[in-house]
Amino acid sequence: MINQEFKAMLSGKSVIRELSEYATARGKEIGYENVFDFSLGNPSVPAPQEFTDEMIHLLKDKDPMELHGYTPSLGNPDYKREIAKSLNERFGMNYVPEHIFPTTGAAGAIAHALRAVTKPGDEVMIFAPYFSEYIPYVKQTGVELVIVPADTESFQINFEAFESRITEKTAALLINTPNNPSGVAYSEDTLKKLSDILKAKSKEYGHNIFLISDEPYREIIFDNAKAPYASSFYPHSLSCYSFSKALSLPGERIGYVAVNPECEDAEFIVPMCGQISRGIGHNCPPSIIQQAVARVCNLTSDLSVYETNMNIIYDKLMELGFTCVRPGGTFYIFPKALEESSIEFCNKAKKYDLIFVPGDGFGAPGFFRMAYCIDTDKVKRAMERLEDFVKKEYR
Repeated sequence: MINQEFKAMLSGKSVIRELSEYATARGKEIGYENVFDFSLGNPSVPAPQEFTDEMIHLLKDKDPMELHGYTPSLGNPDYKREIAKSLNERFGMNYVPEHIFPTTGAAGAIAHALRAVTKPGDEVMIFAPYFSEYIPYVKQTGVELVIVPADTESFQINFEAFESRITEKTAALLINTPNNPSGVAYSEDTLKKLSDILKAKSKEYGHNIFLISDEPYREIIFDNAKAPYASSFYPHSLSCYSFSKALSLPGERIGYVAVNPECEDAEFIVPMCGQISRGIGHNCPPSIIQQAVARVCNLTSDLSVYETNMNIIYDKLMELGFTCVRPGGTFYIFPKALEESSIEFCNKAKKYDLIFVPGDGFGAPGFFRMAYCIDTDKVKRAMERLEDFVKKEYR
């Protein structure tokens, strides 16, 4: 008999993917330039030329056996060294290459991190609004998922709800900052308070509670700000990263787990990740991509278009009477719908070829997500369509 759990998941297809497929099909009917698709968070700017140049150099000049052979099971040493060096210089950390484990994107990083610090029967907490894929990520490790409801006034952590739900069974927290879908970056005050609570609860329960920080949007920050680095606030932290957004390389599936040097059993976690790979098949990200990214890991694509797009959308939302927390980064914005049901709101928007994602799947019913990683001219035209939609349906 086939696995019934995974068979049952077939009926729970990602709403985001369904909407993206709808937008593509609709585009074939009326021209995709006439479909205002805010569904999918796919970077809309090219990778830096330096990355392309490095790939060409490697392909032309590198020994093919070295270029395309298996990497060590714990990753390419040059990649690990450059990642550790970059994190230390940027965030004042003390990583060495042995604290870095290369992964197939942030999803692979989270898969390893969760398994490294939990066992079946433990509890892992996530904070709404959350990336919808966290639910299968967590549940498929065999742990219990605990969801903390959102603070919809700020989309920082709802500490009252958090403290009422943390228990002796809590093994880890999975956070996402800057956040998909809200676009909010956790403040220093939020991370300090979270650290204080985790230290106190770890002492009370007699075991360390681990913090897993998912941060693929770390470089997409607005208003010339800097996103606080979560691992610098709490010792028992694992940082999960992907170059999908900063370098616009989502299809290359390259990221890492960075184990805080002060973490409990820090020297064992990366070797453990190598063993975890044997069971989940995430081992050895592409050799050539590790080598290329090692040489450009301090660069980013030109990310400025995302802030430009955000300001256009936010200003129009305010003009039209929406309630919305202004994003501090990412390429998402998360307004409150103009009616109680965000599903109904998004269905009505589809009639105007505006493709939005209801907030229900992110743990925040009544809100909707717009992924504005699209051409700025199209964003401007979409705002005209949004105004038409709002005036006809809600005025």
